Amino acid sequence: MEEAPAVEFFTHQESLTAMQWVLRAVTAYLFLMIAARSMGERSISQLRLTDLIIALLLGNIIAHPLSDEELGLEGSMITSASVIFLYVLTTKIALKWSFLRHYLEPAPLPLIRSGRLIREHLHKARLTIDYLFTELRAQGVDEIGKVELALWEPGGILSLFLKPEYQPVTPAALELSTEPFHLPMPVIKDGRIDRKQLHVFGHTDEWLLKKLAEATPLAPEEILLATLDDQERLQVYAK
Repeated sequence: MEEAPAVEFFTHQESLTAMQWVLRAVTAYLFLMIAARSMGERSISQLRLTDLIIALLLGNIIAHPLSDEELGLEGSMITSASVIFLYVLTTKIALKWSFLRHYLEPAPLPLIRSGRLIREHLHKARLTIDYLFTELRAQGVDEIGKVELALWEPGGILSLFLKPEYQPVTPAALELSTEPFHLPMPVIKDGRIDRKQLHVFGHTDEWLLKKLAEATPLAPEEILLATLDDQERLQVYAK
């Protein structure tokens, strides 16, 4: 049988060459990347129920043409695009209609209030006491009695608020003056000068090389990371 041209990988075929399989995989990968970008960015721990359903649905739709040459890729992509359109439309409508927004993103569930465990809410969230203690330990809390409020967020994250007497002391509480925070940004990464970031600070390569010479005998190629802040403080980390 005569081989189908490489451009026909998109439609259903009786057989596909190795290159056509690769092209299908690349096309599906790029399509899913664009789909994920259009749906918004969330980490796995922040996925809502609808996000998880859409992700599983899209993966299932795209997976079949990647393993069955008799299934065309165009049908899966059209179906996926329709699902994405409905998802984006639903999300935008939810921003305007509060009843739909509350259904898709329910209010956080209080699990602890004033140091007392709300058992019925724990059951509603389908959480065990052991899991709750695991979450508390992960946030450095060893006793429920120290917690003023603990909320189980829709994304599956526990938000904690300690009682005032157990909250860390801050400079503001002691009425101490502090210096403004200046975020350091990388200007050298893996031996290469980041000119774009350097220009944000309003400096040139020559200025940076002079600054480096004052701080370290290392050449840029020998530096793993160098950071600079608004106060022109340079931190250098060798390879």
